[in-house]
Amino acid sequence: MPHSLPQNLCPKCSSPLLARYDLTVAKQTLSLGALKDRAPTMWRYAEVLPDATPVTLGEGMTPMVRARRLGAHMGLTRLHIKDEGLNPTGSFKARGLSAAVSMAAALGVKTLALPTAGNAGGAAAAYAAQAGIDCVIAMPSDTPKANVIESQAFGADVRLIDGLISDCGKYIAEHAAQENWFEVSTLKEPYRVEGKKTMGYELWEQFDGSLPDVIVYPTGGGVGLIGMWKAFEELEAMRLVGKERPRMISAQAEGCAPIVRAFEQHADASDFWEDAATVASGLRVPKALGDFLVLADVYASNGEAVAASDSAMLRACRKMAELEGVFAAPEGGAALVAIEKLVTQGKIGSEENIVLFNTGSGYKYLEAWQDELTR
Repeated sequence: MPHSLPQNLCPKCSSPLLARYDLTVAKQTLSLGALKDRAPTMWRYAEVLPDATPVTLGEGMTPMVRARRLGAHMGLTRLHIKDEGLNPTGSFKARGLSAAVSMAAALGVKTLALPTAGNAGGAAAAYAAQAGIDCVIAMPSDTPKANVIESQAFGADVRLIDGLISDCGKYIAEHAAQENWFEVSTLKEPYRVEGKKTMGYELWEQFDGSLPDVIVYPTGGGVGLIGMWKAFEELEAMRLVGKERPRMISAQAEGCAPIVRAFEQHADASDFWEDAATVASGLRVPKALGDFLVLADVYASNGEAVAASDSAMLRACRKMAELEGVFAAPEGGAALVAIEKLVTQGKIGSEENIVLFNTGSGYKYLEAWQDELTR
């Protein structure tokens, strides 16, 4: 498929499209040494990102916090927190939307549209505002207020839908063609995954050319996990890493755990999760378009899929704050619960290099935090 035209799903099979690069050319200039003099944003990896003028707010190169006190609490000596809550608009969604909006702007798109459980909406609205592109967002009516307010503040046309993100997705899909919107829903265009994959490149850079043993990633749509796996494949193709891969751990909420259920059934794809409910709005995705890719990557890495209750993930968030000074979203708490469970089961070793992804800021979830702190 040509990259010179706006693309959504494959017209032949309706599967997600992924961007490919000439890695033989890319490896001539992409190295740890070359990166030292580049701007500290995700666009430092320009050789393996869309060829477009970046629409950027400074996203990427988030801190890798060495979680010594939290690790000691679980008997772990090399636990790290990759704090994506310090991205613009307060979540990892900034990465994907920066890439998607950059390419949409380069291709002359006038109006973007997407469904969101919260954080993607704020990011899409912010980058669309900077690019001068209109933005239509469909959100569940019970989306956290911070996400609704910031999207409206950035000038987006926010439409609140009674239902789940899947219902919002149907709304956008039904209206996109007649309204002349370009859909940037998760994996329905090729470039959000490109922005998310820079998390994998940053791990490689922050670990000085190597990769961790374990990555624990909160999984709703799963684009970050898919993107990091793509980054590792590209790094290997450029001979910047070997064949070894981190074990990929998918963390979900007990109230919406389609990937966990599919993993436990050794299935290749998930079934729709009925009556999805969790305080972690980013995990309330009843059926991810890329579920088969998430599961394939988890299986290929000898990974796991683990669910956390809402109460457990909020307690974990509080522990992360009190021991490490990281004000995490509930999704980050789910990742910590997954680590605790796997340590107890003997599936994570005390000396392993572990990265917990906190995908968003706790400031986006003040209602949930208030409930936890007043218990």
